[in-house]
Amino acid sequence: MTQIDPDSTDPVAVFAGNAQHDQTFPKQEQNYEKLSDYLELNASYLPAMSIFDEAYEKYREKMQY
Repeated sequence: MTQIDPDSTDPVAVFAGNAQHDQTFPKQEQNYEKLSDYLELNASYLPAMSIFDEAYEKYREKMQY
């Protein structure tokens, strides 16, 4: 959710914005596999899982500090 930028066309920012509006997105979940499974089954707004992979990597880097 930290990547949300309504003025950006960056795929991660667009994904973050769409996930924010997804009422059932597991926002508190941290497990990659659980998030990935949810997105594969429920997120028609995500055109490619590589976008999620990039967003998750940014999340992991941020959490290391």
